[in-house]
Amino acid sequence: MSEPNQNIADLRKSYERAELNEDASHADPMQQFDQWLKEAIAAKVPEPNAMTLATVAGNGRPSTRVVLIKGYDERGMVWYTNYDSRKGQELATNPFAALQFHWVELERVVRIEGQVEKVSAEESDEYFHSRPLDSRIGAWASPQSEVISGRSVLVANAAKYGAKFLLQPPRPPHWGGYRLKPDNWQFWQGRKSRLHDRLRYTQDGAGWLRERLAP
Repeated sequence: MSEPNQNIADLRKSYERAELNEDASHADPMQQFDQWLKEAIAAKVPEPNAMTLATVAGNGRPSTRVVLIKGYDERGMVWYTNYDSRKGQELATNPFAALQFHWVELERVVRIEGQVEKVSAEESDEYFHSRPLDSRIGAWASPQSEVISGRSVLVANAAKYGAKFLLQPPRPPHWGGYRLKPDNWQFWQGRKSRLHDRLRYTQDGAGWLRERLAP
């Protein structure tokens, strides 16, 4: 075994920042998520809105990537992307996905599972037109997930669409939002001796069933 692998195996951390118990947690998982996200923002955690999105292709092969949450409410969690990308194609085949937030500095993880659907065209339009101009041009310039010959392709496309649309690029028909409607949540708080706190919420009629899982 090589020395670098031995060093990785020896890495250890004791989690002792906080705790998560049933009495102090919210009965509604969205409220618990809202609290933790706001605490991550207040703690100035790097990119607290970054989340890993996992999708599964029709052949059963999973894939992950990091996206940014752009909104959340009782309807679910929203992000925006290219509908023709790999994740878009996989969601068209299998509309179930999983999200994960990892706030390392707070020793916290949130896992969310559920069904995904596209947000309305009106919601996508509103968010698209709130983006910086270069991001709006970029949505046209990048054939996301496709093979390209080099970065020059992106630069040329950006110049082409910048000249075409000037300051008012419309939302591309292949670009917009998705919303994941949660039906399963897990909140993980690191604890000492690897005896971590782990609460799961699953739908129970109109409410939620909250259970503790062994770490």
